Amino acid sequence: QVQLVESGGGLMQPGGSLRLSCSASGYPLDYYAIGWFRQAPGKEREGVSCLNGVHGSTYYADSVKGRFTISRDNDKRTVYLQMNSLKPEDTAVYYCAVDHPETCSTIQPLGVLRDTTIFGSWGQGTQVTVSS
Repeated sequence: QVQLVESGGGLMQPGGSLRLSCSASGYPLDYYAIGWFRQAPGKEREGVSCLNGVHGSTYYADSVKGRFTISRDNDKRTVYLQMNSLKPEDTAVYYCAVDHPETCSTIQPLGVLRDTTIFGSWGQGTQVTVSS
């Protein structure tokens, strides 16, 4: 099973930037679909961005399009989520998850993810707080 560890969260003022990292061990990362999800207190987990394996198609939730960018460094077995122009509503615990290469295509459009078992491996999450 792929082991995932997120990092890079923290406190940021509105309008600022953060880059989250999701490091994987156990299997080559380029094969898998990688998703970033977030969950705010009292809310359901929602998809933020997703990157399919093999062909590398990318997907974004409408709320983050133009502000967030997902990318992958296969040599480092790490997936990044660059978050720019942060807003208070981006505050949440952010998780990365992996599954078979085309999984991202099965959860479009990105929104509330009610069935978290769609992705077989999850990280422990990293807190992002956007506040002045």
